[in-house]
Amino acid sequence: MRLYDTNRGGVFPLRDRAGDHDDPIRLYSCGITPYDATHLGQAATYLTFDLLARRLVDLGNRVDGVRNITDVDDGILARAAELGVHYLDLATEQLAVFDEDMAALDLIDVWREPRATGAIPDIRGYIARIERAGATYEVDGTVYFDTVAVNPRARFGTLSGLGDDELLASCAGDDAPSASKRHPLDFVLWKPSRVGEPSWESRWGSGRPGWHIECSALAQRELGGFIDVHGGGRDLLIPHHECAYIQAVVGDGSVIGHWLHRGLVHYQGLKMSKSLGNLVFVRDLRREYPASVIRLSLITEHYRDDFEWHPERLGLAAERVARWCGAGPGNAAVAEVRAALDDDLDVPSAISMIDDAVRAGHGVRAASALLGICPKD
Repeated sequence: MRLYDTNRGGVFPLRDRAGDHDDPIRLYSCGITPYDATHLGQAATYLTFDLLARRLVDLGNRVDGVRNITDVDDGILARAAELGVHYLDLATEQLAVFDEDMAALDLIDVWREPRATGAIPDIRGYIARIERAGATYEVDGTVYFDTVAVNPRARFGTLSGLGDDELLASCAGDDAPSASKRHPLDFVLWKPSRVGEPSWESRWGSGRPGWHIECSALAQRELGGFIDVHGGGRDLLIPHHECAYIQAVVGDGSVIGHWLHRGLVHYQGLKMSKSLGNLVFVRDLRREYPASVIRLSLITEHYRDDFEWHPERLGLAAERVARWCGAGPGNAAVAEVRAALDDDLDVPSAISMIDDAVRAGHGVRAASALLGICPKD
């Protein structure tokens, strides 16, 4: 199987370990911050990882998939305060909706789904390792990653290939310019909690972790020193994955085989996101359409391509699902679909091959099952 690697800028093979159940394929996908239900941009990302995992299992591999839960950060705390509820109660409520959505879309269960609040000792330890490497500094209880100090071991921007000006234009939130930073691209590892926010003790004072350090600590704790694929939506490339990349180089020396980034889902001409408020939710679509239709409508384009969401996609997907599942049992196009998936998850080609087989009068249940659409014969 070959996948595009953002770091190297090309398509490269995964490690060849098919059938070796003692050495699983390790996947890490950046999960949700549970303060709202699952929107289509998130679902498209997790479907990409699901397609990857399905094919790897089909090849005979054991897959250890990890998808984290960011249950403490600025976003969830602000939303909980707005609603007047405890942030963990909000997380529990929204995670239940998320789990229902993922199950309905027939995603393979991940191996582990750790939460940030359950990893505070691991996060503190990870920050301490970066500190011992000489890549941190502290200002009034806030610990920053010193992006200048780590050069030339790893330049901040290596993953995306962007320069400082382009990186600064893309950073926001905790990573915005601050007078307390030595360099505007330095980012928060630990910070004091505000009044009413959750707080944990640390050597730097009471506070809570920054966003980026959480994923590095959880990935290392759950999967160890080599991760075959680490990724998420392309909107996470800057700054989140740039931070994760440089933290790994300095903090634990772990190696990421492939950095995978899903293209963005647009709606009404803009990227679908919580901050813009132009969200379409899976749970709303599930009231009107079978989950298999929603699933197919989100995987029609190649995973690295952006696409515009419009409701007509559901009608087209419904027609295709009816044709595929109504064609009856059969193994037509299985080899072709497997080859397409092995070629950087080329789902559009796989779909075209299944369509051709149906037009020729063949049953395609087995081939469509590789995409998670129709049940196997």
